[in-house]
Amino acid sequence: MSVKPTNKPNRPLFSSGPCPKPSTWNAAVLSHAFLGRSHRSKPGRLRLQKALTLTRELLQLPDAYLLAIVPGSDTGAFELAMWSLLGQRGIDVIAFDSFGKDWLIDVTNHLKLKDVHCHESTYGELPELSRIDGERDTVFVWNGTTSGVKIPNAEWISDNRSGLTLCDATSAVFAMQLPWEKLDVITYSWQKVLGGEAAHGMLILSPRAVKRLESYQPPWPIPKLFRLTKGKKLINRVFDGATINTPSMLCVEDYLNSLNWAQSKGGVSGLIQRTQTNFDLVSDWVEKTEYIEFLATDSELRSPTAVCLKITASGFKNEPESSQRNLCKKICQLLEDEGVAFDINGYRTAPPGLRIWCGPTVEAEDVKALLPWLNWAIESVIN
Repeated sequence: MSVKPTNKPNRPLFSSGPCPKPSTWNAAVLSHAFLGRSHRSKPGRLRLQKALTLTRELLQLPDAYLLAIVPGSDTGAFELAMWSLLGQRGIDVIAFDSFGKDWLIDVTNHLKLKDVHCHESTYGELPELSRIDGERDTVFVWNGTTSGVKIPNAEWISDNRSGLTLCDATSAVFAMQLPWEKLDVITYSWQKVLGGEAAHGMLILSPRAVKRLESYQPPWPIPKLFRLTKGKKLINRVFDGATINTPSMLCVEDYLNSLNWAQSKGGVSGLIQRTQTNFDLVSDWVEKTEYIEFLATDSELRSPTAVCLKITASGFKNEPESSQRNLCKKICQLLEDEGVAFDINGYRTAPPGLRIWCGPTVEAEDVKALLPWLNWAIESVIN
């Protein structure tokens, strides 16, 4: 039985969304927020343009790619893309976590598209990507926060594809290197990797996606919040800081602070390294702990941000799933009561287990301090 640790994380924040803010954050960073004025005024528009410019510089987007702030967080951004672009040709949907499965439901049950091929796998695994047809549109998640699985590379995406690739990358952007030229639509939200506020999404479009928007009209009505074209002509101002609807300028200020913080940490390469350091700490701990394993058995597929773990102790794995979920709740409640870790229970539809966010806003010292507490809590509940 592990001895109860005494050293606690300075910040017990390991939630996979909304994720922790940078450790340097305080309310003073919002003191210059552009409040009480129209976001369409010249100073308001400049503030929004600055957010777009900093994002483009940090991500090193190709010059021809367009970038917009849209409503509804990552979900809004991705549904905007699906509602506006899909239906011209057949669709391959890659579903290996709960959100990929949600996009499959949207495509089949709500857009009611018929020519849909589902490439599905169980939690912790990835479908055979070589079966994806570049002549068809492809809808997929790059990193599964609920499965702990990432797509390891883009070799399966053809450079000569005719279809579009629509990528939900909300827990990958800023934490993993993305192959922009292979992706035609990329979406993410502020509250994931950078720890910003929720409700706003980011939409990145390749020239191929823009061409589709201007040449194809879906057969269904497009809600106002999703409209990027007028008379088959792109509304360019949306990609120049004129948002579709009213944004929260308080949230914009918070996002600007996160972008500046990212720049101070060495940009995307620095954030990737911080993420990898955190993940390596957990990985070393898993290797030394006989009753813990990654949900993803293939090391090439393991997400370094949303780290999903399964408990393999006999007193856990021999229990029915309902009992396993209750044991996980007890472990997480024990850690929360001690002020050691908040919100690390596995996702509700994933196999019972733990989920620890290891993105770049988490400090390595806090991860180090957490791990002995995990031993203590698991052993206290199960033994």
